[in-house]
Amino acid sequence: MSASTSNQPVGEAAELALDTDLGWAIRMVSSAFRRVATASVADLPGGARAYLVLVALSSGEPPSQLALAKAVSLDRTVMTYLLDDLEAHDLVTRKPDPRDRRARQVMLTDTGRTRLNEVRQKIAAAEAKLLADLDEHDNLQLRTLLARVARTAQADTTATDADC
Repeated sequence: MSASTSNQPVGEAAELALDTDLGWAIRMVSSAFRRVATASVADLPGGARAYLVLVALSSGEPPSQLALAKAVSLDRTVMTYLLDDLEAHDLVTRKPDPRDRRARQVMLTDTGRTRLNEVRQKIAAAEAKLLADLDEHDNLQLRTLLARVARTAQADTTATDADC
């Protein structure tokens, strides 16, 4: 039923549609987050892409350069140039993988870990502004649900890439 033929005023119907439109909500949140996150990572060589790489390297077994590129959805050529820049700034280091000498493991340096923590603090402050209308429970629930959706999206992307 269209807004003009329902009992709701047009403005209310439009507001209700926006309240339930996932695409609109994701776009608005993504745009706002991109603005605040871009400012938070501006001093990192490689900006937001570098942040994704540093986060991916911050825990667990050092990945190969190729595995890292897949994990953060970057073309491997782009990843090579980005890692060159991060290595030149002593944020990461690469060494031959002991399991496969043709591959190179990428590791976060102490300097890289320090810079990552600094950027995380800036992003946390920006996120707090963005999520100011949520109480602690809603904030945690939003983050949990988004993380689940992100893992599903990443798995779908990986499966699609494997099918190609």
